Amino acid sequence: MQRKASARWQGNLQYGRGILNSESGALKDVPYSFTTRFENTPGTNPEELIAAAHSGCFAMALAGALAKKGFNADTLDVSATVSLEKNGDAFSITSSRLKLRAQVPGLDRKLFESIAQDAKVNCPVSKVLKADITLDIDFHETMSPSQHTH
Repeated sequence: MQRKASARWQGNLQYGRGILNSESGALKDVPYSFTTRFENTPGTNPEELIAAAHSGCFAMALAGALAKKGFNADTLDVSATVSLEKNGDAFSITSSRLKLRAQVPGLDRKLFESIAQDAKVNCPVSKVLKADITLDIDFHETMSPSQHTH
């Protein structure tokens, strides 16, 4: 499987601008620039897209890992905060902080955290990032339908 996206940039780094497109059409002429990356101008930037990719990939990896253990999540709400830092003259993505809020019926916290940590390490986007990846878990134990008393 291969997925494709493209970027077009015009001008210099500080005052130029670009657009991003994806083969699927999910991104179509999405603007990005120095100010969307380093300030808060509307538009996107590479770090925001990596954060979206990482949170989506992790959620899917966790759902798959839970299914292998016989569990189905009610909800997996994931966010990722990607940090871009300057070191000397170069910039690096230094970390991706995943934050997870989850409800999974019939699963205890200890087993859930083990499955989630494994999914964090093994999701394909985590594997491609050369950054510190952390996971903050807010897990709510819920009873499975068979555990409910009537």
